[in-house]
Parts: sequence; structure tokens; C-alpha cells
Amino acid sequence: MGRGRALPLLLLVTLTSLLLFRSASSEIFFEERFEDGWKSRWVLSDWKRSEGKAGTFKHTAGKWSADPDDRGLQTYNDAKHYAISAKVPEFSNENRTLVVQYSIKFEQDIECGGGYIKLLSGYVNQKKFGGDTPYSFMFGPDICGSQTKKLHVILSYQGQNYPIKKDLQCETDKLTHFYTFILRPDASYSVLIDNRERDSGSMYTDWDILPPRKIKDVNAKKPADWDDREYIDDPNDVKPEGYDSIPAEIPDPKAKEPADWDEEEDGIWKPPKIPNPAYKGPWKPKKMKNPNYKGKWKKTAWIDNPEFEDDPNLYVLKPIKYVGIEVWQVKAGSVFDNILICDDPEYAKQVVDEIFANREIEKDALEEAEKERKAREEEESKRAREEGERRKRDRDRRYGDRRRHRRHDPRDYLDDYHDEL
Repeated sequence: MGRGRALPLLLLVTLTSLLLFRSASSEIFFEERFEDGWKSRWVLSDWKRSEGKAGTFKHTAGKWSADPDDRGLQTYNDAKHYAISAKVPEFSNENRTLVVQYSIKFEQDIECGGGYIKLLSGYVNQKKFGGDTPYSFMFGPDICGSQTKKLHVILSYQGQNYPIKKDLQCETDKLTHFYTFILRPDASYSVLIDNRERDSGSMYTDWDILPPRKIKDVNAKKPADWDDREYIDDPNDVKPEGYDSIPAEIPDPKAKEPADWDEEEDGIWKPPKIPNPAYKGPWKPKKMKNPNYKGKWKKTAWIDNPEFEDDPNLYVLKPIKYVGIEVWQVKAGSVFDNILICDDPEYAKQVVDEIFANREIEKDALEEAEKERKAREEEESKRAREEGERRKRDRDRRYGDRRRHRRHDPRDYLDDYHDEL
């Protein structure tokens, strides 16, 4: 009986110890779910405001949501620039994993616009934060038409921005999606969408930041002992005796000397020749696999690049001090939420799982909203048709009345009279 009670207690102590260890070994640099007090942390920029091109944000969960109280920042005005930022306790990702994650929901038919976030270093005048403000990292969707559905991953190195060379695609539906970027001290990275790894690789190969480790040696020559013959003559295959004495052609045994052939005038008659069925062509020995085959020689070999100089801190960004949203959108309606910057991929995964626990509720809400939208559009289309038909009837009635009440010109009868004559 005593052991039965001790086991749950032991599990509780173990779990508590693991949580304490995790909290001591990992760190959350910034987390924003736009709950009470968010306005004290975020500064709306005046960039483009004097030109009338600056958009505003709405604090809302959007038109369909799994939780109406789970609000984010939604772009609010069409065809505008949006810029807002928050200060982050300064941190460096040196010798630690960097995790950047956030969610976005494109409620609108965006047509053309961005949905990415930025990490910024150094001093930033947040009231002037805009598209020309230097940043250290940019990550997220960029959609324009049916062709561009790009997922940006841009890293800054020594003051220059480098986009990822891969063609990464983003989500384009109207549901909430989480975008996660993980950068490790070995310069390896992972890109996740909704907790599923979409891509991975290394900064050394997937960004043109450093010269490549290996380059093609255009002066390379094939070694003298390189045997690139995949097949060779079988030395055990010997030519049959008398093979060379078999003629390629023989006299046609069916040919007959013409009756009018005159040897004095035409010479000695010789039958025409035909291919010899016994002749197999020039003798060639059978082929066998070459035991010394080293593969096809590639004229251009790879060698160490003399211009490559490793930077063990390639993955290290300038100390981060701000996080910002700076996008242009033709149609507004994107909801940014759940911004997280930490060094613990497992915690980031738990956040996504927590929000997506009610994923089906959001899907059902979207489906219902789409049904209502279609019904509304059909009703508006019906009213427009009915109004068009009503106006046509009114026009026909007015013109008909005018024709009936039009006064006849006496000259019309004279014209008829002259026509009859």
C-alpha cells in the first residue's frame, strides 16, 4: 500500500526536477501573445504617414478563430505600409540555439503583400522604423499573385543581407499557420511550418555568405594510371581457327548464265555475288567487366578553395534588440500573433501544440464564414440582377409610353400620299 502511494509522488518529483532543469538551461528572450499591456511594449511607426501611405493595426482575433479572446495584430487598411516594433532585452545567439517563431493568418485574399517579421540590432528609432531600417534577420511569407508564394529567410552578415538560395514555399490559405526558424551553433538550420520540418541545411551551403569550401579545378588532368574503361576484351576469348578465311560474299548458286551470253564478246561469265550467310563480320572478342575500372573521369575535379576562410561565428547575429513587423499589403487583413524568440526548440513546439489544440474549431469557423460569404455574394448578385431587370422594365415602359403619345406630324400623311402617287 505504501509503495502504491510513493510511485506517483516519485513521478511528480521527477517531473518537477526536469522542469526546473529545463527552465535553468533554456531562455525565452521575448514572447508576445498580445494580451493586456501589449500597447506598452509596441511602438507604431510614423513611416510613410506624412504621405498618407501608413496603415494601422487592429487588436483582434479575426473573423474566425478557435478562441475569440486570443487576439493578435491585424493589418487594417488596404494598399498601405505597416510598421510596428517592440524592444527586446538585448541578447546574443553566440554558443546557443536561436529559435524564432510566430503565427500569421491571411484572412484576406491578399493578392500581393508580405507577412514576415524582422529582428533588428543596434539603436532603432522606433517611430521611424520602416523598410529602409537595417535588420539582422527577416523571416516569413511573401505572396504576390499566383506565381510568388515565397518564404523569406534572410540573414545579415557584416552589414550585408543574404537571402537563402533555396526556393521555399509558404502557405496561402486563410487558416493560422506557425513559421519556425531554428539556427544552431554549428551553422545548421531548420525551417518548420506548423511543427513540421519543411527544409534544413547549413549556412555554408544555402547562403552565398562565405566563398565555397570546394571549387572546380579547371586544370585537372586525368592521371596516367586512371583506367576509365568499364568493359575490356575478354583475354580468354580466342578467335576460331579459319575465321578469317570465311569470305564476306559468295557466288549466287542460283544464278544461271544468260542464254545470249557470248564469251568472245562478253568474256567469261561469272555469277553475281551475294552476302555469305556464314560470314559473321570481323571477329571481335567478347567483352568483360574491367577489374581495374575506376569510374568515368570528370575533367573538372573539386579542390579546396584557396579563397575560403572559415568563420566559426558565421551563425552569430549582431546582438538583437528589437523585433518588428514591416510589410506592404494590397489588401489588409493579416493577423500576426504568438511571436517567440528563445533558445529551446522543444518549448516552441509546445506553443504550437497548445494553440493548435483547437485547430478544428478554427477550420469549422472558417468553413462557416465561407458559406456565409458565398450566400451573401449570391444574394447580392440576385439583387443586382433583379434591379437590372426592374430598370429595364422601367425603360421599356417609359419609351413605350413615349411612342404611344408621340404627336404625329401632318407632313407624315403627305409623305404617305405622295408615296401612293
